[in-house]
Amino acid sequence: MRLNPFDTSKIKVRSSNGGGRRMPGGRAGGMGCGTIVIVAIGALVFGVDPGQMLGVVEGVQQQSPQPQTQAGQRSEQEICSSSQYATEACAALTSLNETWEPEFARAGIEFQQPFLDLFQTGRVNTSGCGSASSASGPFYCPADMGIYIDTSFYDQLARMSGTGGDFARLYVIAHEYGHHIQNLTGIAGQVRSAQQQNPRNRNQLQVRMELQADCYAGVWAGKNRQLIERGDLEEGMRAAASIGDDTLQRNAGQRINPEGFTHGTSQQRMEALRRGLDSADSDVCNVYFDFG
Repeated sequence: MRLNPFDTSKIKVRSSNGGGRRMPGGRAGGMGCGTIVIVAIGALVFGVDPGQMLGVVEGVQQQSPQPQTQAGQRSEQEICSSSQYATEACAALTSLNETWEPEFARAGIEFQQPFLDLFQTGRVNTSGCGSASSASGPFYCPADMGIYIDTSFYDQLARMSGTGGDFARLYVIAHEYGHHIQNLTGIAGQVRSAQQQNPRNRNQLQVRMELQADCYAGVWAGKNRQLIERGDLEEGMRAAASIGDDTLQRNAGQRINPEGFTHGTSQQRMEALRRGLDSADSDVCNVYFDFG
């Protein structure tokens, strides 16, 4: 995908192991669900304790935002220029902000930018969602409106999906940005309330959250279709397929257990991404929830 260069005047970026001149404001977004793109990867593929990973999610539900401490002296320009992955992520964030902010303006909904934390320390502390390790994968913290990514994860994604293309990586950050949209629109808060009222439907509602975030990722790509290159769509589909709950369970030698799904099957994730991409209309993503 031929993204335009990043613009640090239009994004908030930091690195927990040093950098970031602008610190984000902490505001509880009512989501209570620091969702992770691939919450099962560490547990099923890399042998990480799932309790450690779920600590991030539970932290959002139980902790209030804490003041963010200054992290090092590197500027946003230096952070975004520190590696190919960082440059790509900053360019994606610039594009995501430029794409979604006008949509919120047209809908009359207040828009607030998320910040991107490209942490490289192996572990990161959030303002309101507890702490997480790199093994947890990329995630969004609604309490501080931050997208957290250790870019070394992209190498793992390439091995799993069989593609090292940029669109697979862009899909990941666009998915996390989708959770930010859910946070700002209040969908996340409604889902959390529904989960508390009916715990039996907790996983089913979580799957819908993840599929809607996939759909929003597709909408962003669809609205920037002129930047899509040959092979990008196939890369996105392979990435979505590789992180479906059924595929992760199968690859881990486990019996496929739909009751344990948190992100949806490979087919569902591909369909959600395609739904948003083909329409380029965020309204189509409302199909996953009806709180009317």
